[in-house]
Amino acid sequence: MSDQRVVRPTPISGFPEWTPQVRAVEQRWLDHIRAGFESFGFASVETPSVENLDVLTAKGETSQEVYTLHRLQADAKDDSDARLGLHFDLTVPFARYVAQHFNELTFPFKRYQMQRVWRGERPQEGRFREFTQCDIDVINVDSVPLHFDAELPRIVHRVLSGLDIPAWTLNVNNRKVLQGFYEGLGVKDPIAVIRAVDKLHKIGDGGVRDILLAEGLNGEQADACLALAHVKGSGEDVAAHVRELGVSSDLLDEGLDELDFVMGELADLPEGSVVADLSIARGLDYYTGTVYEASFDDDPGYGSICAGGRYENLAGQFIRRKLPGVGISIGLTRIFAKLVAEGRIEEGRTCPTDVMVVVPGAEHRRDALLTGELLRSRGFNTEVFHSTAKVGKQIQYASKKGIPFVWFPPFDADGGHEVKDMGSGVQGPADPGTWSPEPSGEGSAG
Repeated sequence: MSDQRVVRPTPISGFPEWTPQVRAVEQRWLDHIRAGFESFGFASVETPSVENLDVLTAKGETSQEVYTLHRLQADAKDDSDARLGLHFDLTVPFARYVAQHFNELTFPFKRYQMQRVWRGERPQEGRFREFTQCDIDVINVDSVPLHFDAELPRIVHRVLSGLDIPAWTLNVNNRKVLQGFYEGLGVKDPIAVIRAVDKLHKIGDGGVRDILLAEGLNGEQADACLALAHVKGSGEDVAAHVRELGVSSDLLDEGLDELDFVMGELADLPEGSVVADLSIARGLDYYTGTVYEASFDDDPGYGSICAGGRYENLAGQFIRRKLPGVGISIGLTRIFAKLVAEGRIEEGRTCPTDVMVVVPGAEHRRDALLTGELLRSRGFNTEVFHSTAKVGKQIQYASKKGIPFVWFPPFDADGGHEVKDMGSGVQGPADPGTWSPEPSGEGSAG
């Protein structure tokens, strides 16, 4: 035995990892989401996992959650790593990316990005320190047409509707409605009120009211803010309910018009799937117009599964051009982890192999390898067995891994090729150059 110290493997809280059969399902989800984004003309980009700290902390709201990068054996003369941090979302890196590649892009620039992000927060149900986000954004020079504010939730609706997940609702609001209403009330710091209202679903009316009073609002103002947060509907009725509250401002009118336009553009989607909900605030300061937040209907406290909004000047810190944008993000890990925990994921195979080629003996290994190459060239994921173990053990290995077909190359000069369907148990002659699995085969390759 080696005297090397054994480090006991233990899971790290907040960093999920899956077995191969669960990971296979997650990969299919990623492929589905990717295809949905591309069907609307969005192009893929990927940014580094790290950004300069001045990029990540420029907006301030999540700077306390940033993981910084340090080498274990740091060079006192080189502190470059100390200025790097893991990105906590994909929107801020995207804004930097657009500014950096401005002269190489065609605007409006429509991109999707599917990467892991990191946040140093306390792990709990639905909250992780490492997770995958799937973002789509549109950025343009000077202005982004408002119809993109409606296109993004339409894309998300199409994508999520193609996945077997529990019922969910996408709630839409507009920050101009909130800010305009608060300004009309005479509130001195509308952003502070927006942050307070964003906590409504966690701490309730009483908790939010206490915060508002602590921010200097009087009781009447606090009650009006809460009344606005309880307005919910599907269209024009929302604006009517807001105006009944007796507050007016130009910014409020502008926000209500934009919200009405977005809801009207989405009116053809299934009833109740998209709702105007004026309690949705989105605490990040960079949102300036439409905001989105989706949650499961039967578990709204689990956290948002999809969120985003419009931002006017996120890229302004990197380039002297006006580059507004609108984006929305699917929280893949948050959705997927819930279904895994509840046993609602129908696991895939433990490996992607379609066919395993048996090696009858050392003298036949080359023939087995050539057979494997021929099957691969025809599109079948093919594994040639790794040793010359007894044929029974080779078949047992294929069964354990869930490989649907086992291929037998000729065992002697007079023999021929045969294939066994592991699902039905049927075995018969086959030609590796022309064979294809039966359409009804339990493990048919596709």
